[in-house]
Parts: sequence; structure tokens; C-alpha cells
Amino acid sequence: MPELPEIEALAHHLREHAVYRPVARVDVASMSVLKTVDPPVSGLAGRVVTGAARYGKFLAVEFADRPGAPLHLITHLSRAGWLRWHETATVTPPKPGRGPLALRVHLDAVGGPGFDLTEAGTQKRLSVHLVSDPAQVPGIARLGPDALALSRDEFAELLADRSERIKTLLVDQATIAGIGNAYSDEILHTAALSPYTGGGRLTDAQIDALHAALRSVLTDAVDRSVGQGAATLKQEKRSGLRVHARTGLPCPVCGDTVREVSFAARSFQYCPGCQTGGKPLADRRLSRLVK
Repeated sequence: MPELPEIEALAHHLREHAVYRPVARVDVASMSVLKTVDPPVSGLAGRVVTGAARYGKFLAVEFADRPGAPLHLITHLSRAGWLRWHETATVTPPKPGRGPLALRVHLDAVGGPGFDLTEAGTQKRLSVHLVSDPAQVPGIARLGPDALALSRDEFAELLADRSERIKTLLVDQATIAGIGNAYSDEILHTAALSPYTGGGRLTDAQIDALHAALRSVLTDAVDRSVGQGAATLKQEKRSGLRVHARTGLPCPVCGDTVREVSFAARSFQYCPGCQTGGKPLADRRLSRLVK
């Protein structure tokens, strides 16, 4: 799933390549992705892209008024969605339900540059909203403070008296916005903390380490990602991971074997040597962890 660094990089890519370009046409290949109907996405034709922004893990593209208030095309890419930039595209509208394409925006001219929203797999969870105010998107309205905007003291206040495991709190978007499964694994590994540690039980020293890890892991990932083309961002993310998706491989810090805990259709990875005093975690303890 794209997280804060990848969404930040996609927004940066759009600011560099799409801003000041008019919309020629919008093609919808999957009606199920549209979560709003008024205004219709066809109403973007003739408007000009004026910016792109990130709200947690939501990507927003702003279009100038014609006249009236600006409109924001906001997407949550979910687990298998992605944004793909193209310099040329077919002028023939896509057939609904064929392939991974969900929505295409033609800029300058039909068949010219623009971007696609795509989603692989059979579980279609990608969502698209067209609104006059980003706060009209329910997921954005529920977001907690952005992960990179939190000071150490604000972070400590969020964790105080919380009984949930720290892994759960890090990925809860209503608590902290922008962090998902992969970067929470990396943050906890960098901070040398067990995912099962209760948020309200952290010592001051552990809060210091966790906040520093959050800042360093995310800012390093943003620095690596921004400036990359959309097509190379996934590989860039994978290349920077030390424990996530590395089950069975040696930890690059201590050499212990990276372990995995599975739950439902997801899993997380950790290093026993760095995080749990050498003791593997039991899967049965994860029944109420991140859903």
C-alpha cells in the first residue's frame, strides 16, 4: 500500500508535470471507484490543474475554478492502487471492466499527457472523490495529525494512557496520519521496540527513540522518493526496507532472522534480536491488532 513517502512523491511528480495544464477529458473505466456523483468528473473538462497535495495517505489534485470554487480530485490508492503518468494515451475511451485502469485524465488534448489511476487484483478498494473541499471526504475528515508534523511532546501526548499496542497506534489514521504497515515495521525496528508494546507504557527514553525513528524513517524515505518517476517508486520503497517483507532474511543490524506475524490477509515483520530480546512473537497474540 502506498504510504506517506510515496504519496508525497506522487504529489510532487504531479506538481512538476501536470500544473498549469488544462483537462481535455476524463475517462471512467470503473464506476465503482467514484464515491461522489455531484459534481460529475466530466465537469473537470476545461479546468486547469493548479496543484497537488497529500492528506495522510490521500492524494489530492486541485483544479482551477471556471468560475467558482476550485475542485479537488482526491483518491485513496488502498492496497493495490497506483497513479501512472503517461505522455500519450489512446483517444478511444476505455471499456468498463477491462484491465486495471480505473480512471484516466487527459491533459492538454485527448490522447496527450496525463495520468491514470489503476488497481491490480480482484479486490477493488481504490476510491475517488470530486469535492470542493478536501474535508468533505470522510477519510480525510477523520485523520489525526500528520506524522511528519508531530513534535516529540505532541507525539507523547497522543500515546499517553493508550492501552493499544504501539503497532496498532502507528497505523491508526485517526491517531497519526500517513503511516501504514510497511513503514510502521521499519519505525519500530529502528526504535528497537516490540510491536506488542503498549503505547501508554513507553518510557520517556522509548518515546524519544520512537519519535526520532518516525522522523528519520519517513524523511529518509521522502528524500529517496521525491523526484523519482511514478514508475520507479515501488522499487525505491522496497530497496529501502530493512525488515518489512524480508521474512527469513538476516537483519542488516544484528544478523538475526527476520520473523513474521500473520493476521487475516496481512502480516508484519520484525527482528527478534533488535526488538524483542531474541524471543519470537506468537501469532495468537495478534487477534485484535491492526484490521
